[in-house]
Amino acid sequence: MPETEIGIIEHYFGKIGVAALRITGGQLCVGDTVHIQGHTTDLAIPIDSMQVEHESMDKVKKGDAVGIKVSQPVRVHDRVFKVTE
Repeated sequence: MPETEIGIIEHYFGKIGVAALRITGGQLCVGDTVHIQGHTTDLAIPIDSMQVEHESMDKVKKGDAVGIKVSQPVRVHDRVFKVTE
């Protein structure tokens, strides 16, 4: 499946399993699938919910910092790709 790079991981909160990512291009919506890739990370997950400053969001755009729930640890500087159909 084609992928478009949309962001980078800036922080990982291990106790709650949340990744903070910065959107560097395009937009991301609830329901999209992302692929997080790094030296030791290779994870594809659907976006069930997102938060910006503790507020739930349906859509985020370039420049936003957003928190997403992840199923396994990710690392700072991992690249985030939006999977397109």
